[in-house]
Amino acid sequence: MFSRRHPYLFFILVMTAMVTGSSMLMRLGTAISKPEVKGESIGVVELYGPIMDSGQILEDIRKFRDDEKIRAIVLRVDSPGGGVGPSQEIFRALQLARKEKPVIASFGSVAASGGYYVASACDGIMANAGTVTGSIGVILGYTNFRELVEKIGLKSVVIKSGEHKDMASPVKDLSSEDRDILQALVDRMHRQFVRDVATGRGMEEDVVAALADGRIYAGEEAMELGLVDRMGNFEDALSWAAERAGIDPGKWVAVYPERERSWLMNLIDGSAQSLVNAMDRRMGFSGGYMWTPNPQGL
Repeated sequence: MFSRRHPYLFFILVMTAMVTGSSMLMRLGTAISKPEVKGESIGVVELYGPIMDSGQILEDIRKFRDDEKIRAIVLRVDSPGGGVGPSQEIFRALQLARKEKPVIASFGSVAASGGYYVASACDGIMANAGTVTGSIGVILGYTNFRELVEKIGLKSVVIKSGEHKDMASPVKDLSSEDRDILQALVDRMHRQFVRDVATGRGMEEDVVAALADGRIYAGEEAMELGLVDRMGNFEDALSWAAERAGIDPGKWVAVYPERERSWLMNLIDGSAQSLVNAMDRRMGFSGGYMWTPNPQGL
């Protein structure tokens, strides 16, 4: 066979074919022409999955905010929340955007904890009757392996600059003082959550605080409690945004952010990030503005 008689040449041909094929796929992903936009434009920013990084979302919001052709923005949320810092960055970006044009949040199946938090910065929130939302609160958690480590004969050696530098270490018990420090951190973040939701929704802080024990609500109940404004699907949210922007019914078109990279690279990066996030939740110290019915689950 050719592969046996000329193994090196065969290897080179295979590698060349792989590189050429990958290049063609990447070009295919980036060479798709832009569709012609007919009608007034409403920008759609999609927030799907755990909020671990705010970079792309912030860029999408900024582009739509500064684009005069975009008359309104709809934030489509299907997220259980995530990190406190990224959630707060998105919240702030939406606050700035709503000063320039109407911003409406549309909830899918889940918009809980940080997912609800970021949406509270919008001019209005639309949810489905059965959307899982709420979960206003903060959670921190980690897995302790101390007994397992001792059982298999391993010993952890730690050199630290301060008494609390290794608090929440998975190989030692949490001291009462460390627990108090972490509880104080959680309480402070929780107050920030309540304050920002109250500001964004125009509600009294004590009213929000009464709802902020971490419980989840169906979209219908959330509307009764003042956490959501209207019932409706994504199409309804687009129509509402158009109405607030003064666009005639049926005269609008949804516009999505342009992506400069190929779909193949986004798929690879997305899969890698999902794996990292899953391993982090399984093995590490995790938490934030997150609804986690199974904190250690994948």
